Amino acid sequence: MVMAILLSLSPHPPKPHQNPNPSTPKPISLSAFQSTALFNSSRRQLILNAPSLCFLSLILNYPVPKSRAETLPSKSILSGIANTKSWSQFYGDGFAIRVPPQFADITEPEDYNAGLSLYGDKAKPKTFAARFASSDGSEVVSVVIRPSNQLKITFLEAKDITDFGSLKEAARIFVPGGSTLYSARTIKIKEDEGFRTYYFYEFGRDEQHVALVAAVNSGKAFIAGATAPQSKWGDDGVKLRSAAVSLTVL
Repeated sequence: MVMAILLSLSPHPPKPHQNPNPSTPKPISLSAFQSTALFNSSRRQLILNAPSLCFLSLILNYPVPKSRAETLPSKSILSGIANTKSWSQFYGDGFAIRVPPQFADITEPEDYNAGLSLYGDKAKPKTFAARFASSDGSEVVSVVIRPSNQLKITFLEAKDITDFGSLKEAARIFVPGGSTLYSARTIKIKEDEGFRTYYFYEFGRDEQHVALVAAVNSGKAFIAGATAPQSKWGDDGVKLRSAAVSLTVL
């Protein structure tokens, strides 16, 4: 059974235009996955040389595309993380994320009428736990929360993202088929009771560029994604990547 959770790229996606000087990093093969351990005693005071992520879609058991086997450039998206401490921080249900300046909250409101039942009012589950967009709507930062067993069928409650498998194996869940994969990293953040693992993927699909970060806590998967047209990523990619990687599971 294949389950897909498709997250739209923007409220009103503009028609993409060609960039005469594209700065999109070269694709890498899945064999080029790397792990990066980042130790920090604070929750999320990160100025990292590792990419961050935001997502376009989650597809269960979707075959991962085979990219051209090219070496990851030494100066790639891995060097593009900004200090987000001055940004406003949004606290959601079990997570927090930094919001880029000038981004507006476009999270859908609770819809109680859609969830009426014999047992009283019950809010319809929201597609997004949080969603923010640039003024023109072409750049979006989103957070989605889903039961981990919806992404990978198992009888055990997932406690960490590694329960989905390795960084390479989990790409089958988080990277849609047909995408061009630019980077993938494992990020470890020190917490009071040990380390929490986050998986980061950055990829392109259908003229859109996506940075995605995922983590798991108590049987729930938290996925943050930042998206923008490829033509805008050269100018705003650092900002969007930084927003995605700021995801913190509480």
